[in-house]
Amino acid sequence: QVQLVESGGGLVQAGGSLRLSCVASGSILTINRMGWYRQAPGKQRDFLASITRGSSTSYADSVKGRFTISRSNAENTVYLQMNSLKPEDTGVYYCNADIITDRGIVYGKWGQGIQVTVSS
Repeated sequence: QVQLVESGGGLVQAGGSLRLSCVASGSILTINRMGWYRQAPGKQRDFLASITRGSSTSYADSVKGRFTISRSNAENTVYLQMNSLKPEDTGVYYCNADIITDRGIVYGKWGQGIQVTVSS
């Protein structure tokens, strides 16, 4: 059994910054791709950013230049540094990962999500 737990969310004013963290725990051998998604109220969950084990990154156009994804392989953790936040960045942020465990591969494991609210 593996778990992903996000932290670092909260309320911030427009133009401010937040740093989200997501820690994976359990019987983990290694973690391949890790990513962040966002679900705004009444909308679908959208891709924001992903990072491979080798630290190759990919970003949605909506966050490119403002958000930075990084990871610590040693700590099974992925981060999302969010700068120049806008009210439209408000939503529940989820981390997602492909995890190799001692029982096989878990594709697309989700965290429980964490709220980020950006006030205007």
